[in-house]
Amino acid sequence: MNHDMKSMDHETAMTDPSMAKTMEKDMRDRFLWSLLFTIPIILYSPIFTGLFKIQLPSPIPINWLLFILTTPIVFKFGSIFPVGAYQALRKKTLNMMVLIAIGVLTAYVFSVFITFIGGETFFDAAAMLTTFVLFGHWMEMKSRRGTSDALRALFDLVPPQARVIRNGKEILLATSEVMIGDVIMLKPGDKVAVDGEVLTGETSIDESLVTGESIPVLKKVGGRVIGGTINQTGSITFKATKIGSDTALAQIVKLVETAQNSKAPGQRLADKAAQYLVILAVGAGLITFVYWYFLAGKEMLMALMFAVSAIVVACPDALGLATPTAVAVGTGLGAKHNILIKDASTLEQTSKIQAVVLDKTGTLTEGKPKITDIVVTPDTTENEVLRMNAAVEAKSGHPLSKAIVEEAQKRQIIIPEKVEQFNAISGHGVEGVVEGKHILVGNIRLMKDKNIDLTSLQENIDRLLDQGKTLMLVAIEDKIKGVIAVADPIKNTAKTAIAKMRELGLEVAMITGDNKKTAEAIGKQLGISRVFAEVLPQDKANYVKKLQDEGKFVAMVGDGVNDAPALAQADIGIAIGAGTDVAIETANIVLMKSDPADILRAIRLSKATVTKMKQNLVWASVYNVLAIPVAAGVLYPQFGITLRPEVSALLMSLSSIIVAVNAVLLKRAEKDLISV
Repeated sequence: MNHDMKSMDHETAMTDPSMAKTMEKDMRDRFLWSLLFTIPIILYSPIFTGLFKIQLPSPIPINWLLFILTTPIVFKFGSIFPVGAYQALRKKTLNMMVLIAIGVLTAYVFSVFITFIGGETFFDAAAMLTTFVLFGHWMEMKSRRGTSDALRALFDLVPPQARVIRNGKEILLATSEVMIGDVIMLKPGDKVAVDGEVLTGETSIDESLVTGESIPVLKKVGGRVIGGTINQTGSITFKATKIGSDTALAQIVKLVETAQNSKAPGQRLADKAAQYLVILAVGAGLITFVYWYFLAGKEMLMALMFAVSAIVVACPDALGLATPTAVAVGTGLGAKHNILIKDASTLEQTSKIQAVVLDKTGTLTEGKPKITDIVVTPDTTENEVLRMNAAVEAKSGHPLSKAIVEEAQKRQIIIPEKVEQFNAISGHGVEGVVEGKHILVGNIRLMKDKNIDLTSLQENIDRLLDQGKTLMLVAIEDKIKGVIAVADPIKNTAKTAIAKMRELGLEVAMITGDNKKTAEAIGKQLGISRVFAEVLPQDKANYVKKLQDEGKFVAMVGDGVNDAPALAQADIGIAIGAGTDVAIETANIVLMKSDPADILRAIRLSKATVTKMKQNLVWASVYNVLAIPVAAGVLYPQFGITLRPEVSALLMSLSSIIVAVNAVLLKRAEKDLISV
């Protein structure tokens, strides 16, 4: 909820599903009991009897009957409003709760006074205002818990027990008792209990519930497993690396709950406006009474009726619901489609993106490069170049290095294990001494920096570059010996997603450490005209800043450790979920499926949510601007139009319902948001 209802410990409820469910049930019960008491109040109200010309019999004077029925509504079922207002006033703040309490208590206290002296009461206004606001709050809580339940259902997929190997024996332990460092046995069909790293064996694991990828992922020694995923046919052992609230699933739940509880800039503006609306409402009521009683010379009852109506109708519950309901629906839709938005501000700010910078490897491409060509000089062989290359590459963690080593193993080449003077040259390549020979492996820029003559292979280098392939040049004893061409397949959805982003008017740029020729060839395939090539990892953030200096609101999309500074520099950092932890921690949005199309979906979702926020805020604001003067009796002298307090309460409540329904309608646009 978004009305500072700390008396019900809302934040705790959002992290405790049982409390969230209890709170929602409590709010539902409050509303239903309040409605049960309100129905006879309406039947006895002047507006009902006047409209239908029916006067129901009463065992006691009607005002006393209405007093008896309304009192439990105000002080039992609707007690959260005066209690919340009291707590806010103790903190010297004026918020929505204060205004709602003022509206309810003004109508109630005035009616009690009239009950004793005789006259027409407004108990129906107090009852209807309480009942309708309770209904609005119940709907908001129901919407929020719906998203939380969906996430909790995912979290609950973690098995209650795990097969842990301790002291050489396999024992069944409750998942909550698993400790970091424990070795866990995973058999075919088992669910993974906690996050971990594979120690022995090989298997495929279905991670669709977490990442959205339908194809099972192959896990080998050193691979990571995620709690809640399902093992397929193989058996492995893995070491527990994250348990409890630190696991990936727990972090996903926490991330979305934090987003739903955070306030968007528009909501902070609405909360600030509420402080002034409290003063405006009370002031409007006092001025209205003074005008009609002292200046217009009307009866006290009429003056009080206008005053109460003005205060009741000024309750800006719709303004309070305007953005949090949209945020709840928006973040929930995102989570449903594996787009995790970290806070409400990000959800709102994403709609402002003007330029998107995309890291190439792992973002636009599969990040699993494959060797396509090996070209060598006449005085050597492919296997010899591979053998020497693989020796130094085995010491590197770069994706290209892995492709080299795997190709050498595939050809059953024995890779030398001893590498001396190994050195990783950031953004360029690697070097080392193997079997007494200096081996240098890297890009064209590195070779030129080391004054390596490329003439003998230049024609092949140009040909492969024109094909958009990434090249690793191998020099032995300062002489070029071979060129290994690698292609990293472009993701299926990348080209279409980029085209759709450009249709939205976004500038799309690609950033890569590849040489300019290769980068431009890939950019051409994808329809990207602005390409930043030969960029060192530490310089990526500077290119993001370059776009910002052009006055653009920039999003950076990346997946690696070297992308973290650029993600932090960008106005919106977007991490590919299959990437590193540091990239995910730095980013504002996490795309769990590693699908470039999700960038487009996130932007569309933000724009649609912001549209709903604006619609709701405009409606709530215009409503208050128009309703208060009418309730105060502006139209009465010329047209004889009055708004009784109960009608004001009904109109105010209908405004809140319209806002909530409008936010929920965001779900109807789901198909348009996800189509690419």
